[in-house]
Amino acid sequence: MDSLITAAARALAAGDVLGALNRVALREDAPALALRGIAMAQLGELDRARILVRKAARAFGPREAVARARCIVAEAEIAFVSRDLGWPVKSLDAARATLETRGDLVNAAHARYLEVRRLLLIGRLDDAERVLALLDPSALPPALRAAHELVAAGIAMRRLQAKVARAALGRAADVARQAGIPALIAEVDSASLVLNAPAARLIARGEERVLLLDDVEALQASKSLVVDACRYALRHAGTMVSLATRPVLFALARALGEAWPGDVPRAKLLARAFGARFVDESHRARLRVEIGRLRAALRPLADVSATQQGFALTPHGGSDIMVLARPMEEEHAAVLAFLADGESWSSSALALALGSSQRTVQRALDALAAAGKVQSFGRARARRWMTPPVPGFTTTLLLPAPLPGA
Repeated sequence: MDSLITAAARALAAGDVLGALNRVALREDAPALALRGIAMAQLGELDRARILVRKAARAFGPREAVARARCIVAEAEIAFVSRDLGWPVKSLDAARATLETRGDLVNAAHARYLEVRRLLLIGRLDDAERVLALLDPSALPPALRAAHELVAAGIAMRRLQAKVARAALGRAADVARQAGIPALIAEVDSASLVLNAPAARLIARGEERVLLLDDVEALQASKSLVVDACRYALRHAGTMVSLATRPVLFALARALGEAWPGDVPRAKLLARAFGARFVDESHRARLRVEIGRLRAALRPLADVSATQQGFALTPHGGSDIMVLARPMEEEHAAVLAFLADGESWSSSALALALGSSQRTVQRALDALAAAGKVQSFGRARARRWMTPPVPGFTTTLLLPAPLPGA
């Protein structure tokens, strides 16, 4: 490798993108193409970066397996940043295996971190933790140690473990300063802001207040019966009842929880659960059936009793009831939660992350675009959607993840 390529690689590693480009901008050999592609990716020119990296991979000879594997890892990172979640994961795994076999452990670890970040983004927290446990950050350079701590913090935040996340971000800040890369320091600072932003709303006894992630963690550990409208579950004293697949029952449970210690009239329950404007005997019969199902589902946690006006929820042990709601609630809040990261998303990537059909996501995007909340650019398969992040709100509780304690 000649001196210019070496100098450009060192400049990229130190975060000096323009310095790297000045050294290789006019060259068309494979190493220069790869470095230019990485530099263009860091400048945000993702389409151009993808073309350069692919061109570099083709330019490397059959004996340069390590160089080609590094290009595949670079392309995978470009795909992740551009939210192309359908990029072939098997290619990344094969490239990582090649790098490990040939002794390039640093770039192999980088490939692992890309895999973990993708798993984290689509809500597969158990898999992300399993892969992260395979990595020992102590032998890695500061930039990758910072990436390790950022991923650990992301998992902890989605597990509602604010103290663990705060400790991980503190370690990330330390090693990011050691790395001396401004973009990495800014990424850690941005992640730290999430812990000081409203994460949810608490509704109790007719009043509302905003909670930080630390407050949410404390609430989950309290003796209160928590009606969790972020995860569609009820928790009390270490016992959880999930109603994520039973929206009618959860709507009834939330209405009863918000009214506690009072009751909820039958007409209001019908409106909340079924959207009924005009009530007839069939609606009343259905309400009785659904209340019976709710009573059976919540038997480990609380009693659902009939009153003269309607129904009331009474937790076991005389504890109080708290309703945990999202910081903002609207029909397509989950889609907005992903778009709030400021990145551009395709509808297929959103569908994969949300576990929904692409057509359902497209309808949601069209509705949000009509309301002026999102915007798109490009056409057909190149079409991307984005929106500026909502200031002052964290989307942690809106992201898909296994229910805590599940």
